[in-house]
Amino acid sequence: MTLDYASLDQLRQTHPAWRLLASPHAALVASFLQRVFIAPNLRVIAQADLAEALEDELFGLRERLTGGAGRAGETAFPKPALDYLNDWAAGDKGWLRKFYAQGSDEPQFDLTPATERAIGWLASLSQRQFVGTESRLLTLFDLLKQMSEGSQTDAEARLQELQKRRDAIDAEMERVRHGDMALLDDTALKDRFQQFMQIARELLSDFREVEQNFQSLDRRVRERIALWDGSKGLLLADIMGERDAISQSDQGRSFRAFWDFLMSSSRQDELTQLLAHVLSLDPVAELKPDQRIKRVHYDWLEAGEHTQRTVAQLSQQLRRFLDDKAWLENRRIMDLLRSIEARALGLRDTPPPGEVMTVADSAAEIDLPIERPLHQPSVKPAIAATVLEAGDEDGSDTLASLQALYAQVVVDPTRLSRHVRRSLADRAQVTLAELCVTQPLQQGLAELVGYLQLSDPGFKTVIDDTISETISWQPEAGMDNNNSSKSNKNSSAGVLHKRARLPRVIFVK
Repeated sequence: MTLDYASLDQLRQTHPAWRLLASPHAALVASFLQRVFIAPNLRVIAQADLAEALEDELFGLRERLTGGAGRAGETAFPKPALDYLNDWAAGDKGWLRKFYAQGSDEPQFDLTPATERAIGWLASLSQRQFVGTESRLLTLFDLLKQMSEGSQTDAEARLQELQKRRDAIDAEMERVRHGDMALLDDTALKDRFQQFMQIARELLSDFREVEQNFQSLDRRVRERIALWDGSKGLLLADIMGERDAISQSDQGRSFRAFWDFLMSSSRQDELTQLLAHVLSLDPVAELKPDQRIKRVHYDWLEAGEHTQRTVAQLSQQLRRFLDDKAWLENRRIMDLLRSIEARALGLRDTPPPGEVMTVADSAAEIDLPIERPLHQPSVKPAIAATVLEAGDEDGSDTLASLQALYAQVVVDPTRLSRHVRRSLADRAQVTLAELCVTQPLQQGLAELVGYLQLSDPGFKTVIDDTISETISWQPEAGMDNNNSSKSNKNSSAGVLHKRARLPRVIFVK
């Protein structure tokens, strides 16, 4: 996104995170939601519990403000806690998501990704006592090595890289056997632990955004099912296409790879042992980390389970739609059969006069083989016995015909479309005259007509009849001889130029 004035002004008016930071109650909203949602890593809180917690928070704030500002603190937050929660979940703010869980009639509340992003940005404003840079540099270096090695298609180069890594491991093993072990100092341990804590918190925050994408898909599916009046096949094809688009996207594939990695019991045991060992180190203990970090991988599992549950609700909604649709169709068929039976029983004793029912095309159409027309042979062509005449001795007529054969002009529309798309990469529209300036016509009038016949899904052509433009080109030898009557010639300094005047042609992205 470009950070120009229009984009930032639109973002300021519509984005929930910006509206939260600009709110007069931003301190209350951010501090309360961080304490009840982010700090304990809670995904969903019932309305009664969240309202009670907010009421306690408001009571404490009124007491503190009353002690320091007199009676002004009593009117600082005059509304009840539930009114504030409903206001924060309203569409014009969007700081909370209010919904009903399956099998429950009590509203539930959850943070939106925009709110968590705003709270994370506020947390980053505080001054840090220790800012580590080595671990982040090593992380960037490792990422670059993984991308370079993972995209290497040369087998010999990969074998050389693996050989270098094996030699380095063998050398390190030899140093360890001789008692030479390189240990991280206290600063390096603190640096890497802070980097781990930051990535762990960001990963939990990213889960909310992934879950919101699946919830948006589920909401669209429910709305479409409620308003659909066509066939089941068209609806299912449309819905499955959207679901496959999300699951096959970069975000969907990354989430699936993360989930498969974390669901391994051996990986969970390894994470538990590594966390226990790292938290027992003295330099890490000096940082006084939150003890909930010991079970951060279980928090990841719980967050991923919420996302998987949203996908399961989507599948359940589709199955319910199919069951309801099939039941309604079967009921409609049975109603028609019973109505036919009732009408037939009513007409049994007193049949109506005249025709009761007519069936169209009740007679069979018979087509006998002998009625087909016989085969008629085609007319044999008459070949005239004409004596061949010898041509001229010098072969001038043949040479002229061969020159006309090789003087054909073939315009490549793919090259012209590529030039138009390249010119529209950094602008919204471009005229034909500008295209001919940046890339002069090489094939004369035929190439100019080729531009007018372009049809490409990446752009469309608009003609402005109020403005005329003149396009000139320098023809090659033997080119445009047949079209000289439709172009103007201008000889300047011995160079032959041709010009064509036509309304302005605009290519729009």
